[in-house]
Amino acid sequence: MNDTVLVLSGLDPCGGAGLSADIETINQFGLTPLPIATVLTVQNTQSVAEIQAIDNALIAKQFQHLQMDIELQVVKIGLLSSAMQIQVIVELLKNQVLTVVLDPIIKSSTDDVLLQTQAIATLKNDLLPLVHILTPNSAELSALAVGENEQQKVTSLPCEWVLVTTTDVSDSEIEHRLYQCGNLIKSYTYAKLLGNYHGSGCTLSSAIASLVAQDLSMEDICQQALDYTYQTLLNAKSIGKMQKHPNRKPL
Repeated sequence: MNDTVLVLSGLDPCGGAGLSADIETINQFGLTPLPIATVLTVQNTQSVAEIQAIDNALIAKQFQHLQMDIELQVVKIGLLSSAMQIQVIVELLKNQVLTVVLDPIIKSSTDDVLLQTQAIATLKNDLLPLVHILTPNSAELSALAVGENEQQKVTSLPCEWVLVTTTDVSDSEIEHRLYQCGNLIKSYTYAKLLGNYHGSGCTLSSAIASLVAQDLSMEDICQQALDYTYQTLLNAKSIGKMQKHPNRKPL
């Protein structure tokens, strides 16, 4: 068992999503997060006002300096800023034996656009082939894949595992579907909760990354990660005027 998860994601100053969510979640699973910020944001529970990318050379230096000292096995990727930044990360990851978990963030939960068209294309063409498990919602899947239905879209992706979350299109019951190489392996169903939440996707993908490091089956990994994320939402905290924060308390 490897007890670290390298995280590449954005900094959310209100603490609901991004690196704050990643660090809290990974800690709750007893692992050590190794966080590298990809972007700084100006945001609160109501909106994202501004995004500022971190210097790509600095990201590369941090990654390489960590790897000189620590054996990296699992990498969780969240918010990225541009096609150029994605390409830098691709160069860092390729030709390495790493398990990569990607939460493909395109819009915020307040519907602010976070990733532009060119960056989406680079993510799709260059980063996805390096990803072991992808955790898109329905809208993100449509942006990254081609096909008339969900299974065709998943089949068009190069990732071995895809966990499609349907929170963004579900009204009363949420069904998450796990695919392996385009084949539906398992569905997980939860009642949709009332209210707006900020950071559930980050929590889920970081929980998956933490459990991947513990060598469980992918079906069990997703079950435990989804159960944990659902509990954080059942116990969510309201600290601002709009979206609630998942309560990432001890397991």
